[in-house]
Amino acid sequence: MQKILCIHPDDDMLVALADLESGEIVNWENESIMVTTPVAAKHKLARRAFAKGELLKLYGVPVGRAMQPIKRGEAVTTENLEHYAADVEITDTKPYSWTPPDVSKWDEATFPGVVRADGRVGTANYWLIFPLVFCENRNVEHLRNALEGPLGYATNDLAAFTLSLLGEEMEAPAQAVTRPFPNVDGVRIITHAGGCGGTRADARSLCKILSAYADHPNVAGITVFSLGCQNAQIKMFKEELAKQNANFDKPCLIYEQQQWDSEEAMMKAVLQDTLKGVKAANAVTRTPVPLSHLKIGVKCGGSDGFSGISANPTMGMVSDMVVALGGSSILAEFPELCGVEASLIERCENDDDKRRFLGMMRDFEAKAAAVGTSFAANPSPGNIRDGLITDAIKSAGAAKKGGTSPIVTVLDYGEQTDKSGLALLCTPGGDVESVTGIVASGANVVLFSTGLGTPTGNPIVPVLKIATNTRVATKLKDLIDFDCGPVVDGKPLPVVATDLFEMVVATAGGQYKAKADRLQQYDFIFWKRDISL
Repeated sequence: MQKILCIHPDDDMLVALADLESGEIVNWENESIMVTTPVAAKHKLARRAFAKGELLKLYGVPVGRAMQPIKRGEAVTTENLEHYAADVEITDTKPYSWTPPDVSKWDEATFPGVVRADGRVGTANYWLIFPLVFCENRNVEHLRNALEGPLGYATNDLAAFTLSLLGEEMEAPAQAVTRPFPNVDGVRIITHAGGCGGTRADARSLCKILSAYADHPNVAGITVFSLGCQNAQIKMFKEELAKQNANFDKPCLIYEQQQWDSEEAMMKAVLQDTLKGVKAANAVTRTPVPLSHLKIGVKCGGSDGFSGISANPTMGMVSDMVVALGGSSILAEFPELCGVEASLIERCENDDDKRRFLGMMRDFEAKAAAVGTSFAANPSPGNIRDGLITDAIKSAGAAKKGGTSPIVTVLDYGEQTDKSGLALLCTPGGDVESVTGIVASGANVVLFSTGLGTPTGNPIVPVLKIATNTRVATKLKDLIDFDCGPVVDGKPLPVVATDLFEMVVATAGGQYKAKADRLQQYDFIFWKRDISL
């Protein structure tokens, strides 16, 4: 078994693929190094000796500065390395050259998509319920509960187990409910903590994101609850919906509780109207569509020292395949692009996007500095424990999710594009805030790499969890959809990427159900534009 890996020929650090003991000799090609301190798997050891102040490279770019002398073969840790990201300026560069992967075998391939009246394609057909203010979360939950069971969307719960703990006999499993609306994939809800008590800007941001979800091709129609006195007024929501799509024509049922004398009466009316809407949504059937209608988002969370070696590069290849077929891909998490800005700027097709990307990065970092933090604070304790000890190390691996294709646009949170190709989207690195934004920007499948494990899902778009290592894929098999661990053991990236691409197509067509959806993990947190790394 190979015990170390050199990611890039110019790297000053080597990755430990297994735990290394002090005094052990490790080899990479014609290079032999004596390990001078124990190095845990996923962590790095110095390829040469470094003086205090010297820069260390990984993935071919500077990712840290030595805080003290580091010996050859010594473990690189938070004690001897600090975050470093080079200053970036926009300079004249030659046009970016890209050789697309060979995707000819899928040229005629299709997936069963949900085609809307305006021609946009979804990967699911949901009725969506949400509040404009947190006060209405309970009513949203009540409506979901009233519909899920009778319509056959409920999954097994722990009620029978609770009875057994109380000494009661478990009832025989009830016969599964036959779904009366088989073409509707589910009734999904959003609950949140916004809509009032914050700034008007926060309320408008929330309405913008909710309108993007309402307009998403995975949604057939919406039921909306309002209290009446909140910041996020119905008028504000309708304004944002009109900005999102001036020709929005889906069923839009809105109820304001303060206009009703009885909550019970309101809820019965809501239930009757929503049931009619779900029945109408059942008229939509899946139709074969080209793979150019795939719009994927790529995200990482609970990352580890193998993320940038296995899962992220695999997802990057899938991203390139989707783009080569005429589809779209969205790379987000700006704090996790710190240190690789120069390479991303080189890939931008136009100068306006170069300036916008760099301006957004600087503005984001300046706002972080204004409250006493920085991008350097991004790695979580779990990241650091598993080998990602600086933000630049994390970023250099995280950027691999975006593959190598040209960048056709740069988006702010909640913005969308109709362009095919790779987009950069400004979001925090936080799992749910980022996925929420990726979906609002139009992704219809999200690929989410994780080395430590996370249950993150989304109310209206499938989120495929991609493990960086086989251990977590096996241990958390109820959360993980795909294992990239074999890449660490030497399985060729293109082979693994092809398998993952096939899963993406199956998911888009409804033939594969993401583990997050099976667990009803429907997460939603909108970014209020305060500091979130």
